[in-house]
Amino acid sequence: MRKKIALIGGGQIGQILAMLAAMKELGDIVILDVPSYVNVVKGKALDLMEMAPHGDYDANIIATTDYTDVTGADVAIITAGKPREAGMTREDLLNVNIQIIKEVAEGIKKHAPNAFCIVVTNPLDAMVYVFHKLTGFPKNQVCGMAGTLDTARWRAFIAMELNVSVADVAGIVLGGHGPDMVPLPRLTTVGGLPLTELATPEQIERLVHRTREAGTEIVKLFGKGSAFFSPAWSAIVMAEAYLKDKRRILPCAALCEGEYGVNGLFIGVPALISAKGVEKIIEIKLTDEERAMFEKTVASVTRTVNECKALGY
Repeated sequence: MRKKIALIGGGQIGQILAMLAAMKELGDIVILDVPSYVNVVKGKALDLMEMAPHGDYDANIIATTDYTDVTGADVAIITAGKPREAGMTREDLLNVNIQIIKEVAEGIKKHAPNAFCIVVTNPLDAMVYVFHKLTGFPKNQVCGMAGTLDTARWRAFIAMELNVSVADVAGIVLGGHGPDMVPLPRLTTVGGLPLTELATPEQIERLVHRTREAGTEIVKLFGKGSAFFSPAWSAIVMAEAYLKDKRRILPCAALCEGEYGVNGLFIGVPALISAKGVEKIIEIKLTDEERAMFEKTVASVTRTVNECKALGY
């Protein structure tokens, strides 16, 4: 029997998630959206089914407004929410998107209580916290996509800056999904060589800044809306690691309970993702400078989560 993937939200990210999941044959796909948009999503689902002969994949893809259609889903990827617009901070999205996440959490808890849940909706650090609180799911079952995307951007910018293959760039970004995130040049390599020996301090500083502002850079270019290709692929990487028990170490927003000195927050840290979900958070030793930056990003996430708590979550 094929696996079942529930995509909550059929917008830009949702449609690309559906295409990638189908092309990778990760399972059958259910795209859920609101009644006012569902006909558009049904059109996308049908279009993807019509692409299957040339795409050379077998997957049933449907669109719906009914949570009963996601019953028994193995994975749920949540993108539903208002997109960020130019001049809008992630925190500006909080009040509207928290209500959307509340409805999603209720639907997933009732109909797909065993799904591995990946939250993409912004402001991500707060939304994954609220989703976890409302579902009461075990911590290994819920995570946020952020760190995987932030690290991909870091790797991409390094490859672009040094004019090398992105396949040879390895690195990691810690922290919240915002301007205080913490790229780690010290642990970044290019073809096995330390980034610090291949790039000047000025280049590294520029790369760190661009990574922290990557989302905003795209929002400014679009004028309305935010990134969709790279977030979708990042979430698929995480879903595939779970569905195929690939045991990948991926940075993601995972619930820390003492790791890195953090308690009760979902924050970007390296995690082992397997058939058990977020099986283990991996702690790395940080320098004093890295620790100070990490504590800054924790403070930012804490402020956003405290706003959720003030609203009763």
